[in-house]
Amino acid sequence: MADLRAMAEAADAHEEAEARALDALVVKSVLYRSGEVDPTAKPPAPPRRDGQTMLMQADPRLPPMPPQPTLIDFFRHRFGPAAHLLQSARLAVKAGHPDKIVLACLLHDIGVVGFIRSDHGYWGAQLVEPYVDAEVAWAIRMHQALRFYPDESVGYVYPEMYVRLFGADFRPDPYIDRDYQAARNHRWYMSARLVTLNDYYAFDPDVYVEIDEFTDIIGRNFRQPEEGLGWDDSPSSHMWRTIIAPTKFL
Repeated sequence: MADLRAMAEAADAHEEAEARALDALVVKSVLYRSGEVDPTAKPPAPPRRDGQTMLMQADPRLPPMPPQPTLIDFFRHRFGPAAHLLQSARLAVKAGHPDKIVLACLLHDIGVVGFIRSDHGYWGAQLVEPYVDAEVAWAIRMHQALRFYPDESVGYVYPEMYVRLFGADFRPDPYIDRDYQAARNHRWYMSARLVTLNDYYAFDPDVYVEIDEFTDIIGRNFRQPEEGLGWDDSPSSHMWRTIIAPTKFL
């Protein structure tokens, strides 16, 4: 634990040194630091030069986003390594699944690669809900629960990776089980199940997929706002703006 804390403190010191070199001061959010430090404790005052202001724009250390960013722009400039999503979507294409399923596979872990890991299925569905068919958003949301439960009818087994990651005795939280039970009788159950079936649990480092491979599918099935993601007035536009400028002070 002491080693982990020392590593976290060293990383913080490095980032603070980088921030001091900027014209504006970058301050981490409570959620960003929670777990490394007690979020209820009084934070130390960030080092600040005379006249230095807080960062209120996109972080200049990140690649710039175009004025009217598209989903593909987020894949290129803000999302973490997305090879898993791209491979999953390609598997769905090869299996002959319809556009909706391919798009759901492409976006099913968008919460992890672009926003937040905890409850990523729910966050990911909320991110894209204004822009996709309701079935796609539902499949993304429910894949979080379904992935913990096998379905012999389609050949889906509990991932061995989960045994290694979470232990053989792991059991999902009650709300996950509740959503799984509800999903089993839903008319879109198989859509969410196909996402888990095409979820690529054994990532292949030798397979490279470009986001451009899915340009047409995105164009047909993702309602890109004219203003750009984050700058429209949808219920999730603030989430896209947060991804554009994750270190904005307010």
